[in-house]
Amino acid sequence: MKRLFILFLLSPCLAFAQDDLLAELEKDSGNETEYTFATFKGTRLANGHTIETKNEGSLEFIFAHRFGAINGGWYEMYGLDEALVRLGLDYGIKDWLSFSIGRNSFDKTMDSYVKIRALRQSTGAKTFPFSATVLLGGAYKFSPENNSDVSDDFENVDRLSYTGQVLIARKFSTNLSLQLMPSIVHKNAVVASQEENDQFALGFGGRIKLTKSVAITTEYYHNFSMKDDSPYFNPLAFGIDIETGGHVFQLVITNAVGLTERAFITETRDDFWDGDIHLGFNVTRTFQLKKAK
Repeated sequence: MKRLFILFLLSPCLAFAQDDLLAELEKDSGNETEYTFATFKGTRLANGHTIETKNEGSLEFIFAHRFGAINGGWYEMYGLDEALVRLGLDYGIKDWLSFSIGRNSFDKTMDSYVKIRALRQSTGAKTFPFSATVLLGGAYKFSPENNSDVSDDFENVDRLSYTGQVLIARKFSTNLSLQLMPSIVHKNAVVASQEENDQFALGFGGRIKLTKSVAITTEYYHNFSMKDDSPYFNPLAFGIDIETGGHVFQLVITNAVGLTERAFITETRDDFWDGDIHLGFNVTRTFQLKKAK
């Protein structure tokens, strides 16, 4: 009787132990959902965005810089005498929602955007083959300073442009990630003989990890709305990502100098294959303003 009484007292503990064991067995058998993380190391692939959003409460400062074309020769110090920059801040409102604001010296443009992480690649109980992030952005050109320098009927609203993107990526392994970027750019004012107000482009790019802290990247956008006699070219970029603690340093070569989607997708004036190549870099630093959950 005494043994039965002891067994009765221990039965809740045994039940809990059994539940814990079953939970571990379910975890081992793949019944938990495991989400893919660090598909890319940073929020930028080269000129454009990756699917990555900032964690809740984290603030990223990004300094993007593009020199002049290297075929400018010795007189231009192979492009080093020229500089176009963007200073930006990205803040993680939620783990799945980021907001950014920035200033570009190219066309003296202010830009902002939101990024919404809609889908996540996962394995286990819930398997999904890719991740997807939606980007919605706007930009305002302060150049030229006076509306009359453009035309008599030019208004401030004509300085606005808008961008919508769906960023779709898959991490195939720890060393390889690929991304597609269907994009639409709307500009309130254009030169009708050269371009359309609404322009659709498809970008693709990827990242190959070489070491724990070094990776090579590439990025290309094809503008399907570009006219045959357009003075613009499709943007192409190659880069090297170097991660050092809270910093991510990206060394870039590209034919684009604009650092907003409107600028590099629809207004790249240099031909990469004709030697109009610009050296540049992106430097980011992340600060945790709110305690991570």
